[in-house]
Amino acid sequence: MKYIAGVDIGNSTTEVCIGGINENGMLKFLASSSIDTTGTKGTPSNVDGIKKALAIAMNKIHKTINDLSIIRINEAAPVIGDTAMETITETIITESTMIGHNPDTPAGAGLGVGYIYPIHEIEKLPKNKPYICLVSKNIDYEKVADKLNGLMEMYTITAVVVQKDEAVLIYNRIKNKIPIVDEVKYINKIEIGMKAAVEVAPEGHTITQLSNPYGIASIFNLNADETKYVVPIAKSFVGSRSAIFIRTPKGSVKEQSIKAGELTIYGEEQVEKVQVDLGADSIMEACNKATPIVDITGEKGTNIGIMIDNIKENMHDLTGDTNSVKIKDILAIDTLIPVDVKGALAGEVSMENAVGIAAMVKTEHLPMEKIASRLQDETGIYVKIAGVEAVMASLGAFTTPGTKLPLAILDLGGGSTDAAILDEKGLVKSVHLAGAGQLITMLINTELGLDDLVLSEHIKRNPLAKVESLFHIRMENKEIKFFEKPLSPKLFGKVIVMNDNRMIPIDSKISMEKMMEIRKTIKTKVFVKNSIRALMQIAPDNKIRNIPNIVLVGGSALDFEIPDLILNELSKHKIVTGRGNIRNCEGPRNAVATGLLMSYKG
Repeated sequence: MKYIAGVDIGNSTTEVCIGGINENGMLKFLASSSIDTTGTKGTPSNVDGIKKALAIAMNKIHKTINDLSIIRINEAAPVIGDTAMETITETIITESTMIGHNPDTPAGAGLGVGYIYPIHEIEKLPKNKPYICLVSKNIDYEKVADKLNGLMEMYTITAVVVQKDEAVLIYNRIKNKIPIVDEVKYINKIEIGMKAAVEVAPEGHTITQLSNPYGIASIFNLNADETKYVVPIAKSFVGSRSAIFIRTPKGSVKEQSIKAGELTIYGEEQVEKVQVDLGADSIMEACNKATPIVDITGEKGTNIGIMIDNIKENMHDLTGDTNSVKIKDILAIDTLIPVDVKGALAGEVSMENAVGIAAMVKTEHLPMEKIASRLQDETGIYVKIAGVEAVMASLGAFTTPGTKLPLAILDLGGGSTDAAILDEKGLVKSVHLAGAGQLITMLINTELGLDDLVLSEHIKRNPLAKVESLFHIRMENKEIKFFEKPLSPKLFGKVIVMNDNRMIPIDSKISMEKMMEIRKTIKTKVFVKNSIRALMQIAPDNKIRNIPNIVLVGGSALDFEIPDLILNELSKHKIVTGRGNIRNCEGPRNAVATGLLMSYKG
């Protein structure tokens, strides 16, 4: 028997299908495997992963790589995702410092306005001004309460700012009830003697004065131009239970901004220009006008220019191709990104508008030749670059029970969304678009402010739950799950990701419901939008309703939400849509690798 292998190199996984051809020329599928892709898709570093996947699959039939007669690999175009800020790289704040970190234990309620000084210096000051007391971590809360009670008999004390988490302990011991904010880590960086405002909302409420630009303007007598610059502060305070605003000397906080910039899209017949700060819809409209796209560039010295240059430079470093790195497609998605607030003393961020972009990068000669050559040298087996991913996926998808021609597929991968339609004559029309699972992970990581791509991947793939006691959790579908043994106290009150039997805590103050909304919205923006865009390009007469049935394949087709989101959208066009079941045993995976074997037999 002659053994052949089909290898699908994806952005996230490398999949292998092993087939055998007997003396009668009949093809039989024998084994398969899947491992994480090594390196960036479409680069020679993929070879290590390919060899591991081949060894695993061949071992299943008690053979080795040396028993193979031919290895067939797909063409692989790398896709890279990034974000381009809509307006600025740092939130602009002039003449101000703010603290709005929403601690777990503020005390009291109301607004306190006064001049801010350490508690031990108040007695040296005039009695005709209101004061806000600073309390460092080296003072015991009982001594603080006694000191405050004494000061309140002679001075107007309007609020207290505490470094440790002792607001409630202090509040319970003072006679005049005033707002107290604690857990201010960098209390030593607060400029002494400045006018400040402290606001604490009642339980169950959020602040109203310091989250309103005009509220801040009223307190500090700001003019219209000055009010414009406190908008980012007010935005960052929205939803907080407590906050502090301190007016600092002029010039102590500088302003810095970088333009979002302009994209230039070079099509085969026309050139389109679009400002990034117009948003994703305008960017995609310009791309559609320029299709088919030859290359995309960004304005020099701007956010988008830096991003595009970095993408091309990275691909140049990976491939060694000097001048022919081109961006053939992008997917732009409107999103929000947390930006560190200049002047903040407790790690505050402001949620700024941004555009998430996945770019498909191609070179004049795809680096597949280098992959094939290296793989052939290291294995001694003939390696053939056999076909375009979407075409191979459509062949593999046809092994799904219940399908018929004409058959369309949506290959929902990690870096790209591919679509193809296979007609009764065996002709295939396909398209390869940027934007898929990895972009979703990046956007979840960005919007939730996690700075943890591994955790973001778990959030993308798995349902959430809230630990409401040490013996039960509430799942996102409202189901209550009880436990005989107590859960870890570290999980109490936290939102967690349910990954099989593991409970992974999410260190965020964002509610479970909001996280669910963000996750689902991002998936809709990326995959539903991209699926429609892809199908429009392959559908007969460019009308999606002319496609009778669609099979979903690829790793993202295993997602617990994405197929349903696409199904709901395509049901409007009365199209039969569902997950594939490749060879009646693989589910939606292994379509490309299977197609590579089928194409070998013609």
